[in-house]
Formats: sequence, C-alpha cells, structure tokens
Amino acid sequence: MSTPSLKDRFAALIATPSVSCTQPALDQSNRPVVELLAGWLDELGFACAVQEVAPGKCNLLATYGSGPGGLVLAGHTDTVPCDEGLWAGDPWRLREADGRWYGLGSCDMKGFFALAIEAVLGLLDQPFRQPLMILATCDEECSMAGARALAAAGRPLGRAAVIGEPTGLRPVRLHKGVMMERIDILGQSGHSSDPALGHSALEAMHGAIGELLALRGEWQRQYHNPQFGVPQPTLNLGCIHGGDNPNRICGQCALEFDLRPLPGMQPEVLRAAIRERLVPLADRHGVRIDFAPLFPHLPPFEQAADAELVRLAEHLSGHSAEAVAFGTEAPYLQQLGCETLVLGPGDIACAHQPDEYLELARLTPTVGLLRGLIEHYCLAPRAA
Repeated sequence: MSTPSLKDRFAALIATPSVSCTQPALDQSNRPVVELLAGWLDELGFACAVQEVAPGKCNLLATYGSGPGGLVLAGHTDTVPCDEGLWAGDPWRLREADGRWYGLGSCDMKGFFALAIEAVLGLLDQPFRQPLMILATCDEECSMAGARALAAAGRPLGRAAVIGEPTGLRPVRLHKGVMMERIDILGQSGHSSDPALGHSALEAMHGAIGELLALRGEWQRQYHNPQFGVPQPTLNLGCIHGGDNPNRICGQCALEFDLRPLPGMQPEVLRAAIRERLVPLADRHGVRIDFAPLFPHLPPFEQAADAELVRLAEHLSGHSAEAVAFGTEAPYLQQLGCETLVLGPGDIACAHQPDEYLELARLTPTVGLLRGLIEHYCLAPRAA
C-alpha cells in the first residue's frame, strides 16, 4: 500500500464525516477518521494505540521511535456541524479555488494531520533518537471528552506538544479558560395581590445577578493581562427563564452564564466566591438556590514565555508567541508533563463558518515548520 499524496490525504479526511455535537441527532462517530489515520501511520511504521472514550468515540496515539522525551503533534478529529445550504459546494468534498482548499475540517482542523504526515515523510530515512507521537482526539468541539480521558489515564507523553489549531502559523502560549454555569432558584408561587403568599424566585434572581455583576467588577479590577485583546476576565449573562404569568408570584427561575477566566484564576476559587454570595440571598428571600456547572470547565492555559518550545517555535515561525480568546486541549496535555503550544496553519476567522478553507500558500511553510520541530525534538542529540 503506497501512501496517498498530500492532497489525496487531505481529501480523504474531509470526505470522512466526524461531527461532534451536543444534539444527539447531529453527533457522529470519529472512529472512521481514526481508522483512516491509523492505516496511513501504520504503513509508515508507527505503533498505533486506540483509546476507547465512549461508544463510537476514540483517541489515537501513534508513536514512531521509542524512549522518553520526544514530540507530540496533536489535534482533534471532529468538526462542528455545518449549514450545508450556505456552502458554495459540498462541505465533505475537497474543492480547490482561489488559492484555497475548501472543506469542513480543512482549517479546524483535520487538515493538520495530512500536513503532519507530509512533514514526517521527508524524515523517515533518518534515525529517530526520541519518539514522535501523533495524537488524534475525539469530541473537542463539544465536551473535550477525548482530551479529558487522555489526561485521566495519566500516561506521560512527549517532552513537547504542538496542537495544530488554527493560529495562522503564529505560536500561541496563552488562552482563557471557559466556564459555563447555571443558577436555579426555587421559590413559592402565589397570587400576586399579596406578596406574603409566596417567595419570588425572580426577585431572588435579581439579587443573584447583582452579586454576579459585582463579582465581575471586582475580578476585572483585580485581574488584567494586556496580552489578550480583551485583557480582563469576562462574565456574560447568557439566558434567563422564569415565571409564567404576570399575576403569579414567580416560583422558579434559571440563569445560565459564561465566565472566561485569565491564566492564574482558578475555577473552583471563582465558584466558591459565587456560592458565598448566593447563600445569604437564599436566606433573605426564603428560596432554594442551586448553583452548578453546565459542563466541566476548561482551565486557562499558559506556557512560560521562556520555555524551550516557545523559543523554538518563535524562531521557526518568525513570530512572537501570542494569546487567543478561544479554548483548546492545551491544558490537558500540560497535565501530562508536556511543554505545550498551539500552532497551526488555519485562520480562526474562517473556522466554524460556511466555506471553511485553508490557504494553499500555508502548506509548504507548515510542513517546513513541523519538520523543524521534529528535527529538534526527535532527530538531534538531546543536550545533557
């Protein structure tokens, strides 16, 4: 079996649907993508291990060479759903036009695997002193279940890890965390003509919102990082539901909000501060208040500016490391002992959009950059 060309690999990955979604009707298995990658990498001499995460969902860790240290080239195999009718062509068929390759996952980020294999192909005639690992995860776009399962398993990975998310080939060493939380207030309904007949969940929620906004102000005065476009933590009141009629005391109210902490802010500390503000409200209004995350939080990510990987990536790319607002799997790879960086050829502005694409002009620079990373971590003698 001969290894397909870069374009054929790219096209095959695009043509293999792997949507992950919180809506079961849209959610798909990523196993066909994992099997495709494992077939190519096995042919090249990689040892391929599949980790079952959930039915139809799995991670792939393919390793070339052996021993401690080495490099991990990582990415996720899933895509978001798409609005097929808004695309100029079939989202699952590679289309070349205007100096771009179009297709769902071209930018974010199945195309990265095709480029990683291309980088490897030019180096297999050399001895690998330390291993190269290609990591392909599941469900990054909805729950990050794949990366969480990998971190929970606790198997050490390489000395350094590069995640090929779309950064325009500019190294990223920081991103904010993501917390999505819900407050449920249960009061007592009653006739609106007499407030003593009930306990208004809506009035209690008014107080809760006031406390959240007060905390937001405190956190924004306390925490500031000028490397981010929005240098403070943010708290967005996303949606609220409560009550059923103007002449009834509101018996139940729910609020969902989004909190984006900066590196250095601990999610459990933030939650504890919120709970501390909610307890007196429950007593004051005679209601029950439940506060819980909608999803497990994504921790903030920061890799030290003077880390070996950061300096190497800055040298190879010609750009200083930056901060981004979107979240990645980077915190979970850090938990496994890797110096970690986010660096890939796509542009985040076209990710999750109709007619997602990758600029053809990025192909050769990406392959060259990845080869530089592999040469440094896998081929060169490691300094004592």
